[in-house]
Amino acid sequence: MKHILVTGAFGLVGSDLVPALQKKYGKANVFALGHKTIPKGFDGQLVKGDVQDLSSLGKIIKKHHMTEVYHLAGLLSVGGEKNPDLAWDVNMNGLRNVLELARDYKLRVFWPSSIAAFGPTTPKKMTPQNTVLEPTTIYGVTKVAGELLCQYYFTRWGVDVRSLRYPGLIGYKAPPGDGTTEYSVHIFYGLLKENKYACFLKADARLPMMYIDDAIRGTIALMAAPAKKITVRTAYNFAAINFTPKELVMEIKKLYPTFVGTYEPNPVKQRIAESWPQSVDDTVARRDWGWKPAFELPKMTEVMIKGLKKKLMK
Repeated sequence: MKHILVTGAFGLVGSDLVPALQKKYGKANVFALGHKTIPKGFDGQLVKGDVQDLSSLGKIIKKHHMTEVYHLAGLLSVGGEKNPDLAWDVNMNGLRNVLELARDYKLRVFWPSSIAAFGPTTPKKMTPQNTVLEPTTIYGVTKVAGELLCQYYFTRWGVDVRSLRYPGLIGYKAPPGDGTTEYSVHIFYGLLKENKYACFLKADARLPMMYIDDAIRGTIALMAAPAKKITVRTAYNFAAINFTPKELVMEIKKLYPTFVGTYEPNPVKQRIAESWPQSVDDTVARRDWGWKPAFELPKMTEVMIKGLKKKLMK
């Protein structure tokens, strides 16, 4: 029987991943750990701990006989630039603690990498699986270091750790944060609250993006794949759609013609966006474990509006 620990359980990914894992494996077998406020109405197993504290994390894993860890806890791109020391401590020490415990307790681990691992010297279009990784943010640096650490633990000790380079993720269950791609969530709040939104990126800032349901489905599929099929032990390229802020505004206007989208680029966020690819090649993920996205921009836009409208009415 699987016993699954999810760290960062109430962030953007965790808020959707925990219910999906509960549905697949049962509420009694999924344990949520997160420092954020517990969402109202959360129904599941809660554990208290700190991913930077090896001892407390170890006690949780031992007590509940964990078999898998989805280690989502971490600082994102913009937050990391505000506090690089904290970003390194949380992102790297937390991951190393999880990998050390995985080595001791024979755990299967998922850890999210990101398109932030790429940088200005990476090919911008259809970025290949194996390419130059020279990020210009501390978040990106921790992702490159994390990918290599995961590969090291696999090759040195056989730790079954798997990873995806998440693109910008779009979902409505968790409040949007301070990430570079999260304009794509903020814009829907602007639509439903004020019928307008001023984007912090330029109109033509094209980035790889993905609706959260695709991300969750792909993450669970990767973890369920037989180990012999996993040929990448750094992180798989992982793709769905790519678009610009202007294209998202135009898609929204098809449903809400009076919506007003403007552009007020934030220098820090724009610089980060320009260092990332516009699209990535995920051929290897499709070949190894059958990855295939389901959401295009029109479908994602409709689902986001419907879901967020329902959430805001509660």
